[in-house]
Parts: sequence; C-alpha cells; structure tokens
Amino acid sequence: MANVTVIGAQWGDEGKGKIVDWLAERASCVVRFQGGHNAGHTLVIDGKTYKLALLPSGVVRGTLSVIGNGVVFDPWHFRDEVTRIREQGIEISPDMLHVAETAPLILPIHRDLDGLREDASGAGKIGTTRRGIGPAYEDKVGRRAIRICDLAHLDDLEPQIERLCAHHDALRAGFGQPPVDRARLMADLSDIAGFVLPFAKPVWVTLNEARKRGDRILFEGAQGVLLDVDHGTYPFVTSSNTVSGTAASGSGLGPSAVGFVLGIAKAYTTRVGSGPFPTELEDAIGQKLGERGHEFGTVTGRKRRCGWFDAVLVRQSCAVSGVTGIALTKLDVLDGFDTIRICTGYRLRGKILDYFPAHSADQAEVEPIYEEMDGWHESTAGARSYADLPAQAIKYIQRVQELIETPIALVSTSPEREDTILIRDPFSD
Repeated sequence: MANVTVIGAQWGDEGKGKIVDWLAERASCVVRFQGGHNAGHTLVIDGKTYKLALLPSGVVRGTLSVIGNGVVFDPWHFRDEVTRIREQGIEISPDMLHVAETAPLILPIHRDLDGLREDASGAGKIGTTRRGIGPAYEDKVGRRAIRICDLAHLDDLEPQIERLCAHHDALRAGFGQPPVDRARLMADLSDIAGFVLPFAKPVWVTLNEARKRGDRILFEGAQGVLLDVDHGTYPFVTSSNTVSGTAASGSGLGPSAVGFVLGIAKAYTTRVGSGPFPTELEDAIGQKLGERGHEFGTVTGRKRRCGWFDAVLVRQSCAVSGVTGIALTKLDVLDGFDTIRICTGYRLRGKILDYFPAHSADQAEVEPIYEEMDGWHESTAGARSYADLPAQAIKYIQRVQELIETPIALVSTSPEREDTILIRDPFSD
C-alpha cells in the first residue's frame, strides 16, 4: 500500500489539518515527525472544531497516532492537550497514541530562554512562539537533552540535570537571571512522569511492524518548507527540517517509506511573524484576504500577513522536498476579485531571478514580477468537483500548476473535509 507524507509548501498555516484529516480516514497510522507544539492544526468535523498543536490529527478519528523521535515534546502541554481533547469527547489512550521514548523534552528552562532571547533581540526578533522549541533542539544537538525515556529513571538523572543546568545557568546569567532551580525541575519531572510514560514506546518498532503488514502510513508535517532550517528564509525559520525527507529520520523508518509527497499550498500566501514576504499586501486587498480567510494563527492567535500566490516560492518548495502533488486550499477566499495576481519571478537590482535568493538582505530587496488573470464572481465555496467551479477558477488552478511545475492533486474549497475536489488520489500511487 502507498504511504503519504503531507508537508506545507509555504510558511505553514496552509490548511494541512483538514487535508490530513481527510486522508486519515483511509490511513492505518498517522505520524508527527518534527516540530513541537508550535504547529497548530484546526480540524472541523461535523461542525465541531478541534484545535491540535502537538497531537497528530489522527487522534480525532481514532486512528493509531504516533509522535516520532524528531519531535520536541513538551510533557505539560501534552497533558493539557490530551485532557482538553478528551473533554471534547475523544478517547485518547496509550493503545492508540504512541510517543517515541527517545523524543527530547521541552522544559520550563527552554521556554524561559526562548522568551529572554526574543525580548532582547529588538529589531532582530525572529518572531518565535516562545514555546521553547529552538532551545530544546539546541540541547538535543548539544547532547544535553532530557528525553522521555529518562522519566523512567529519575533516580539516575542528577548528572544529566547538572550538565544541562550548567549550560543554561551561563546563558541565564547573561540575561541577569538566577540559576536554574534544580529541585523545582526535578519535582516538575517527577510530577509529569506518571502521565507521560504509559504513552512512551519504541515507535520505530510500531511503524516497522505497520509497514510489514502493508498498512497505510500517513506522515504529518508541521510548519512549511519555507520555514525549514536549511531551505527556508533563514534566520526567520523554525529549528527543525520541515522537508519530506525528515519523515524518515524523525520516525524511525527509512526514506523509501515516505511515499507520495503531498505539498499543501493556499491559493494565496500568508505568513505569521517576522521575515521576508515578497508578495505581501498591506492594503485593502490584503485586509480582504485576511478577513475572508480568517487568518489568525491556531497556536498564537496572531494575525497572519497576506499576499498573492508566489509561484516561485512554491516551485522551489516542491523541488527541495520532492513534492509529488499539491493540495491547493482556500480557493474560495479568492471568489469575487476582479483581477488576481500570481508572482512568476523577481527583480533584484535589475536582474531577473526565477528562484528566491539565499541571503536575507537580497530576500528583503526583491521585487515580485506579476502575471495578472481575470478573477471570478461565482462562488467556489463547497465545490466538490471541477464541474462545480467557474471556468476562470479552473484556469487559475491550471496556471498555478504550470508555474509550480507540479501537478495539483486536490483542491479544497472550505474548512469542511467533504468540500474537496480529488484530482489524483495520493493513496493510490
């Protein structure tokens, strides 16, 4: 059976939650493989809204769900999110949710450091969610991390705590903060261990067994390719690799398991936080896109910046992440515009570019080159087949497909999972 890897092809917030939920009904297992609880997904099922940040989208459907080793794991947020979703009537048990025992923990000291750095950065602020994601990844790479499996060996943890706190004490001193309270940290870990440990599993075993059975595995990416620490708009990026290849290293399965790579892209472009955004519209059109698209971050509630579709950036995302097909979301937000623009290239100091430059100074200076198309005034909201779409909307989809050099596999026309036009079934490839 074919596996599917879902990733964002822009700066996140592309509507991955709905698409993952739409696919999860036919999957045997849904896997989160990178990021942390800075990545929000909103699912609307039978009119009921579920907001997830750390949990895989499969939990709402009762599908076996896995949080992989590539995720940085905040155990206190995990407890809160599981509790909240249970209160909405969804059963979440250790039988249907497995968490990698090797996943590193996000600790209170990581959240502290994240906030201290942002507050001290002034104009250089990255715009993080202040949830400790970056500092936790730093400690993982620095081999200082406390991992989930360590919660089962708290009596042996003191040397690791000392090594971790020695590093953070020096950083905190630079910000005029007191040393880490070791006793409080140990008490917090002791308190949370009993809730987390029943979910802890060698998930590479879970997933390899599923693969041997021929189960369909759905890998759920967080954020978007343009926030990838290597391939994104550095330094305004997240602290993990968000490209499809991370599904292998972040889960314990080999790269051949990644399967069909479905990139998610809005029919326009949005971004939360700081960083370059060539097609950003700071006018009435941008305001209209934001209002019609309800563009507020699931995790932070921050208003998203809005602009026209940037075909250059999405083409680049598709190339570096090996995207097989694109799911184009929120097409209905473009209903009613007389003219629609698509960015087809950039102008940088008199030179024409067909890719986004690597240096932040160049990124800030590029001017988008636009192609204009007639819009449509008929409604596309709720359309479930090409026959339901206005002719001009179909032309727009086809032109986007040509410019990004990647086929459109799905088109989403509302937050409801059924309002989806299937052009190419990812699970059948």
